[in-house]
Amino acid sequence: MPSRKKTTMFASAFFTCICSFVMICVVLATQHWMSSQLRLSSTESNVTISLTYGLFSGTCEQFVHVGIQVSESTFQVADTLKSTPAKHIIIAIIVILVLSLLSSLLSSGFTFTNAVSNPYQTFLGPIGVYTWNSLCGAFTFLAMILLPMNIEVHSLSTELAHGCFPLPETHINSSHSYGYSYWIMLLIILLNIASILIIYSYDHARYSKKKEQERPIENAPKDVILF
Repeated sequence: MPSRKKTTMFASAFFTCICSFVMICVVLATQHWMSSQLRLSSTESNVTISLTYGLFSGTCEQFVHVGIQVSESTFQVADTLKSTPAKHIIIAIIVILVLSLLSSLLSSGFTFTNAVSNPYQTFLGPIGVYTWNSLCGAFTFLAMILLPMNIEVHSLSTELAHGCFPLPETHINSSHSYGYSYWIMLLIILLNIASILIIYSYDHARYSKKKEQERPIENAPKDVILF
């Protein structure tokens, strides 16, 4: 059976890993990644398109002149984008987050195993926890980078707007703001860092204690040697 200190430390890391797993599920399930406003003009009127969307679906509203709403629709991201580079990156983000979810699940399993037992295999110990939490954090960070790149390089919001409504040719400007679904990924990365730090503090304390016990006798106090 593991010591009380080990159980406490790994149970704390298990809690942060489970929180990370739940947060990734929330990120995938909610559709508040991005809110965009596109301002366009034609010879007849000025049009503003407001979009709120996630990885799978979103809503699109069209306004003309001084904010009079003309129409509103919902859309599926994959169907609206069809076969475009922007769609491929959205699919890549989904795959990356699924890998992050699996890494978080494995990390939770490893921390729980160490909280209730002493695994014989080295990889099932702290090394495994470091590995899966690092992968989870890396995958999540990559997803955070890919979405802004998709918006700036491939004009994701504009592509979605064109799929919802027939738009004028002239694009005046656009503004984007990231929703809570996007910023939750930052919390996921912090939770992974917290898990690694918890296990590292335990592992470092255990290593220091082990080295102290293995200290050569010549480094011991003289009265102990005489005794």
